[in-house]
Amino acid sequence: MKTKTKTKTENPKIELVLGAGLNVLHEESREWLSTVAFWKDETRFFANLLNKRETNETEYGKMLKNLDIVHENLFDYLGDDIIAHEKLLARLEKGEKGISDGNYRVQHRKLNKRMEVFSEEFKDFKKMVFGYARKL
Repeated sequence: MKTKTKTKTENPKIELVLGAGLNVLHEESREWLSTVAFWKDETRFFANLLNKRETNETEYGKMLKNLDIVHENLFDYLGDDIIAHEKLLARLEKGEKGISDGNYRVQHRKLNKRMEVFSEEFKDFKKMVFGYARKL
């Protein structure tokens, strides 16, 4: 009788990308920067939408505005971390001592996970904003 072994299944795309060349990881980092820039544009749009549609300040409206500000600040931090990651890649490619390919890939995996989490959280936030705007 065979027993099934339970293994934690990672996202196969992530596993494939992390095994790829550094140029592929660099391109993914650049895509992340583009995504973060787009999210920041969206937060400005939402701020404008909430400011235009909101005539009397409800607690829910205030909460959405505060979340909008929080997201914009989080995107700044995330963007800064991705830029630092890109700088680490440049140092790795120059052969700087004390920097390893493995450490870079571990950091890339962590950034990938943060991007996934931010993406899901921001989708939920957008649903809340649109639901709120429809009710006004």
